[in-house]
Amino acid sequence: MISALPPPRADRAAADASATAWALAARGGDPDAADHFVRALHADVLRYVAHLSGDPQTAHDLTQDTFMRAFGSLHRYEGRASARTWLLAIARRAVADSLRRAAVRPRIADAVDWQRAVERSQPGGLPGFDEGVALLDLLESLPDERREAFVLTQVVGLSYEETAGFVGCPVGTVRSRVNRARTSLDQLLQEAEAPGARAA
Repeated sequence: MISALPPPRADRAAADASATAWALAARGGDPDAADHFVRALHADVLRYVAHLSGDPQTAHDLTQDTFMRAFGSLHRYEGRASARTWLLAIARRAVADSLRRAAVRPRIADAVDWQRAVERSQPGGLPGFDEGVALLDLLESLPDERREAFVLTQVVGLSYEETAGFVGCPVGTVRSRVNRARTSLDQLLQEAEAPGARAA
């Protein structure tokens, strides 16, 4: 299950500094640094693309695509932004490109939705499984901008300032989006836990 609690700010700052140093060393051709760079940021990219795309099934492919793009342009990375911020910007473009490709892909009418069938066949009694699925469903119901701000600050662990720079809006707007996302999630949880909803 994906944790919604970001790491403490001091820990994240140290991790960001290490990841940035590894990215710069990898740019210089150090294969061990490249491995450390991937390991340091893989989980953050995976969480981000899973929530941003709204499709956890393709998250691993999108994560791999993100790192392939990153290594393809690593020679241009100069460390002005943290490696995490730089990599999440690449992940965002990877998701956007994936959604654009999916939008133009022809769909076959009256066909079995195999992805949904597989999802229904997955075990549901695992500890935390149902809560994780419920969280993903609730996040999918949020408008894109609110979901992105919530995921970046509450799941990935970026500060409001970093998120504002990343999405290109004022800090106050990020705070407002996160607050509205929390309010919406609280309302959805209350509706889901209402006696009538449980009976249904």
